[in-house]
Order: sequence, then structure tokens, then C-alpha cells
Amino acid sequence: MANASMRAAAAQYINPAPQLSHKTIVVRLYRKSLKTLNSWAIDREVFLSEAGKLRASFSANAHLAPESGKVKALVRKAHEELLRYSHPDKYILPWMPGGTLFMRNPPLPFDVVFAGHVPEDVKEEPLNIDMTPVVKGEKGDGRVLVDSANKAYF
Repeated sequence: MANASMRAAAAQYINPAPQLSHKTIVVRLYRKSLKTLNSWAIDREVFLSEAGKLRASFSANAHLAPESGKVKALVRKAHEELLRYSHPDKYILPWMPGGTLFMRNPPLPFDVVFAGHVPEDVKEEPLNIDMTPVVKGEKGDGRVLVDSANKAYF
């Protein structure tokens, strides 16, 4: 009984998953396919030739109507194939969560360094996700949300 009331209360705040357009679904599928291919083909020439074949397979069906059953079957088949070819140790950029440089030697918080009393002349400099200082006016001003448990960033 309590569980049902909790679910009802939570349902008021949980937003339904957004409906993605066909174009968005296909673009995401293509990008994930390229990333998976990058994990398998470490030689650049092999990657480029296989990426060309992948692009040709996507372009071959670009003329089909998004609402047709054939397109839906192709997308479903592509998702299954992508899952089948997923790499057990996929390539992760070094400075991203799960990468070898991610948060390596992060600076200590000023509260720890100065034992709870931070001097007024000390300024905290924001860092990018790759631990480089943020340059004013650059895109990506250091505000990145990182979910370390799932190795994801937003």
C-alpha cells in the first residue's frame, strides 16, 4: 500500500521519456556505430574504409519514408547488430570518466588545504574536465556534471 502511494507521488515529478524524431534516432545510431567501430578498428586506414562502408549502408536507405515498416525493421536490426558488436573494452578518451587521465591528481578542496579558513587573497580557479584551467570566453567553461558511478558526463 505504501509502495503504491510512493509511486503515485513520484510519478508526479518524473517526466516521461521524450519522443525522439526519426532523424535523431538514426543520427545517434550512426554515431554509436562509428564509436563502436573505432573501438574495434585501431588502424586508421581500416577504420576509414569500414566507416565508408557503414556510411554507404546508411545512405542506401535514406530515401525511405520514416514511417514505413521497412525503416522501423532496419533501425531495430541495426540496434541489435550494434549490441552484438559492442566492444568489451571500448575506447574511452583519456580525460573522460573511465579514461586514464580522468581526475588524475585533482587539486584538494580549499577547505582541506586551509583547514576550514580560506584566506581572502586565494582565488579558486575552475578546471575543465581534462584538468586544464578554464580560459574566459572559451566554450565549455568548466561546468561539467560528472556521474562517476556510471562513468558519464553531462
